Amino acid sequence: EAGVAKGTFYLYFKDKLDIRYKLIAFKSSEIFKNAYNRLNEERERIQEFEKQIIFLIDQVINELTKNPTLLKLISKHLGWGIFKNSLVEPIDDAQRNIYDIYMKLLSESGHEFREPEVMIYLIIELVAGSCYNSILMNQPMTIKELKPYLYESICLIIRNHQI
Repeated sequence: EAGVAKGTFYLYFKDKLDIRYKLIAFKSSEIFKNAYNRLNEERERIQEFEKQIIFLIDQVINELTKNPTLLKLISKHLGWGIFKNSLVEPIDDAQRNIYDIYMKLLSESGHEFREPEVMIYLIIELVAGSCYNSILMNQPMTIKELKPYLYESICLIIRNHQI
């Protein structure tokens, strides 16, 4: 249906699942890029590391809330796997990827962190695991009601990893 020969398809993708994973990684990177661009617009107002991470997560959650079809597409892959796969794709004009941006935010925080990769892993998995049912089915509560609890937990994770 795409108008390309099977051989051409297999030059770019291993199989049909590979194209799905690449689409999910692309859309996830796009969501993070948009959130990061919004953070840059608010940089003077949002200077603390915790608040920057919460802002980024809030932007991602808001985007997924507005687009439940996208949430359903990436739901089983929304988490560490997608984050790790998206690490290498540049998302800004300086050709930085998500990992570079995360490390930049860490270095600008004025704090040292124990196991920063573990910290972001825990945060991503917490957000991914908490938001799906809340956004799509309002369970155990609406995402608006859940956000204060989620953000408090994220702050506790960050503080626990500060040296």
